Amino acid sequence: MSRPRSLLVDDAAFDRHVPLAYHPERPERLTAARAAVEAADVDWQKVASREVTPEIVNRVHDARFVDELVALRGQSAMVDPDTYVNEHSVDAALRAAGGVAAMVDAMLHGPVSTGVALLRPPGHHARRAAAMGFCLLNNVAIAAAHARASGLSRVAIVDFDVHHGNGTQEIFYDDPGVLYISAHQWPFYPGSGAANEVGTAEGTGFTVNLPLSAGGGDAVYRGAFERVVAPVLEQYAPELVLVSAGFDASARDPLAEMRLSPQAFGFMAEVLGTQARRSASGRIALVLEGGYDLTAIEQGLAEAIRGMLGTATFSLPARASIPPGLAVPPNEADLARAAKFAARTWKLA
Repeated sequence: MSRPRSLLVDDAAFDRHVPLAYHPERPERLTAARAAVEAADVDWQKVASREVTPEIVNRVHDARFVDELVALRGQSAMVDPDTYVNEHSVDAALRAAGGVAAMVDAMLHGPVSTGVALLRPPGHHARRAAAMGFCLLNNVAIAAAHARASGLSRVAIVDFDVHHGNGTQEIFYDDPGVLYISAHQWPFYPGSGAANEVGTAEGTGFTVNLPLSAGGGDAVYRGAFERVVAPVLEQYAPELVLVSAGFDASARDPLAEMRLSPQAFGFMAEVLGTQARRSASGRIALVLEGGYDLTAIEQGLAEAIRGMLGTATFSLPARASIPPGLAVPPNEADLARAAKFAARTWKLA
């Protein structure tokens, strides 16, 4: 039996984005991610990264902000209290954004429909006109906008990083052509992602937030995906699924308080891969975001690759039934609240 084929974006330039002192967003994260890729029984088709063009990046970022970022080439600085650049960081960011756009081109015009992008710096906190939260350019947003400009009508971004992707939400908040769904710890950095943040104008209903209380584990995320994520995606019928794949909801992660096993990331990717095969000609890409425990990255990404490709089936525990008269657990209330807002636009079971 032949191995499944999948696209891969990786570049030594991403390793040269090195913190000025200890920082959780460090090159060793890629070492862990590469270990997962190397262990996978996959025929990887390398996509060469390239510096993103102004036309592509300016679809989602303010041109003045991009010019200011490019002006930092060759410098070391803190661009906000959490986000650093060294002399190579801007080059890495431009190549990461260009690499994920090249992956979209390959998925749209070539025979391979799935992909993994091992990008640094990460992207989902980067706003239209500001770097933020370890992120310089919003890679997944650039990929989505590039797919739209290349002829697709409906792109879905599903974000299971433990932190809400405020930048991605902001960029597409009024755009029904990009569905943004995020499951994240709440309340938590960056402070956005409440259930009532659903989009505006023509984009109303096309932002779906699932803010979850700290301590949520596999059963909670299974409930979120079965109750909200899967039915919304089925009705939206995306032509491309992009995954902001952060692995910091792992029980091992030092910066967050969720309790996911590696298999949970496989389950979520399996749900998303199934939808991609239904409506998107199989087109789905995992785009690396956060995750700051190296073992969690390696194990979580390995399972996510298997789930995306449909080479494994994942079974997670179901939510426990609540006997009458007992208090509703926080995460059950979280899901009910998120479902209430999503149900204003989408039919939920």
